[in-house]
Amino acid sequence: MLNMLVEGVGQLSMLARFKGKRAVKQNAALQPFTCLLVRYAGKYDLKYLNDFEIQSPPLMFKGTHLYCAFYLNELSHRIIPINEPLDHVFCLYQDHLKLLYSDGDNGLAIKVNSQQPKKPNNSEQIEEILRTYEFKLLYELGVGVEFDYDAFGTPIDEGSYYQFVREVGFCPSEDIHRSFSGKTLLAIAHGDYGSVVSRRQAKALSRYLLKPLLGNKPLKSRELFQPR
Repeated sequence: MLNMLVEGVGQLSMLARFKGKRAVKQNAALQPFTCLLVRYAGKYDLKYLNDFEIQSPPLMFKGTHLYCAFYLNELSHRIIPINEPLDHVFCLYQDHLKLLYSDGDNGLAIKVNSQQPKKPNNSEQIEEILRTYEFKLLYELGVGVEFDYDAFGTPIDEGSYYQFVREVGFCPSEDIHRSFSGKTLLAIAHGDYGSVVSRRQAKALSRYLLKPLLGNKPLKSRELFQPR
């Protein structure tokens, strides 16, 4: 059983139908993080993979970057609907996967949306890639958050504090100990994860937003980051 993210189509579940010696060779080529040109058939949720061509070699991640890539894959598989076309999700996934890979020996830098090319080189920037992907994916799924405006459409004030209310947004709050600072929200809005506070609060908010989509089943890839 294969789970594929298909450009212009969305996430599909596929069963490879190869036989004999060809099956051994073809199945060995079906590796994670590989861009393929596929030919498939099927009227229902389960499709049948009839043939494919490798468009580019698989991205060979190592160490922490491999764990992060597994996380992107598992998260995408869990929350992207099956057979539901979403215009920008394929490119969003591909861009962030390549951006994550660029921290390796290949030195690849790519452009994500309208931002300038970035080349991550430390754990802080890896966190930035993960948080950016999570928040943008949530936006594409229709459950995203506006970080630069509160629930009433007022621009976020850097000196104020806000509580997040699900399905409503950020509401002004006097409780500074259980709230997000406007400064942090604006930093996240601009993709600035340079401070420990912005990274910590962005991670907490991301997990809160993802929980209804993930349910009670934990992501196995998160276990890879736990101390052994």
